[in-house]
Amino acid sequence: MRECPACGASNEATDDFCWNCGSYLGWSEGSARGRSAEPAPPAEPERTVEPAPAAEEADPPDTAPGPTPEPTAPVASAPRPVAPEPTPDPPRTAAVPPPEPPAPPVAPQPVKPAKAVAPRPVVRPVTADEDTSGVPCPVCRTPNPAYRRFCRKCAAPLAAVAAPERLPWWRTVWPFRRRTRGGSGRLVRLLVILAVVLALGVAGFLLLPAGRNLIEDTRDKLGTPKAVGPSRVTATAELPGHPARLSTDGLANRYWAIPGKAASVTYTFARPFRLVDVIVTNGPSRNAEDYGSQARALHLDMDVTSEDGRVRRKEIDLSDKAGPQTIIVGMSDVTTIRLTLSSPVGLSAGRHIALAEVEFFQRT
Repeated sequence: MRECPACGASNEATDDFCWNCGSYLGWSEGSARGRSAEPAPPAEPERTVEPAPAAEEADPPDTAPGPTPEPTAPVASAPRPVAPEPTPDPPRTAAVPPPEPPAPPVAPQPVKPAKAVAPRPVVRPVTADEDTSGVPCPVCRTPNPAYRRFCRKCAAPLAAVAAPERLPWWRTVWPFRRRTRGGSGRLVRLLVILAVVLALGVAGFLLLPAGRNLIEDTRDKLGTPKAVGPSRVTATAELPGHPARLSTDGLANRYWAIPGKAASVTYTFARPFRLVDVIVTNGPSRNAEDYGSQARALHLDMDVTSEDGRVRRKEIDLSDKAGPQTIIVGMSDVTTIRLTLSSPVGLSAGRHIALAEVEFFQRT
């Protein structure tokens, strides 16, 4: 039996690790065996005892007191011979040389310090495994008795570890980096991820124009608008002295006059631009005194044509007051703008619909 140096439990002679605490037993056993393997000192040679010659008659023992002799090896007394036998020659022994005289003492001399060398470990010889029946080790598959808690070869724990409970599928969906056992909600989690990706793709496809417009509108608000003038102005109707080009001359005391109840004017630009705002000055003048001298249109239909030929309409309701009115548009790649005037107010005999000024602004 081998005693564990850590917990004191008794172990078999072939065990490498303690059954109770799993400590390694090789070093302590190796050291003990190393000490027991040291050679024994040489035994002294036996001394031969010559038998005393037989006498005719035995002298009576001396009863005088004397020192007690030291105990020696027991020698069996020889029986009294019937007839005297010839005495054998004593064995020849080698002469023992006299002891040499002790050497005179030598004064100690200084020596150089030596380099410390760690003692080499004593390797315990490997013994053949005895037939042991029991639960095999989950690591090295060595059979172990039922009372052991650690493997006798590799010190692996032999106690059965309870398997963790299986997580419900909803706990394996989020977060995505949660470690789960094989088959624990993996299919459901994969389906949820695919559904989320598909929904994001559809939402991005459907909301892409809205997101782009939001970005462009933000840029419009952060930038500084710049006035842009058309390269050509044409109208469906106009009065002499009040052509349609006067609506973009930058002067508020001249206006475009319409002889009927409705008419339209088209503004063509040299290159596409981002239309941010449109400022309309209704009536014949921005001056409040001259504003009511002519009729005014209170509704505008603005048709904006892009570079790719797409037409977008925006309906504008104007206020019946003097001064400029700002309309936020926010359209890109604009090449042509057509304004249709309708819903006149103050139209009577001798009066006509007047539009003083239309200003267009682009993003810088």
